Amino acid sequence: MMGISSVPSMILSAKKIWKLHSLLAKNNSNVPKGYFAVYVGEIQKKRFVVPVSYLKHPSFQDLLRYAEEEFGFHHPTGGLTIPCKEDVFINLTAKLHLQR
Repeated sequence: MMGISSVPSMILSAKKIWKLHSLLAKNNSNVPKGYFAVYVGEIQKKRFVVPVSYLKHPSFQDLLRYAEEEFGFHHPTGGLTIPCKEDVFINLTAKLHLQR
């Protein structure tokens, strides 16, 4: 059972996810409904399209927190940028896909 003290944390997380969702909705042309585009890479960025359902997975949320610390919510590519190695991102999304 969650305590009252975890409610503010949940509200803050929900606000961040909503802000992220708004950013994604504005910047995703040619992306199917239920998906969003991200740019992944440390130097050269590659575009990936992933299901919105990944947003609720703790490991993907950790990656998003890291991206927020690195870039904030203003992304130079016009979309969400995740500053990690491409193979790390592919491994993570492959695991999330198997959990669906």
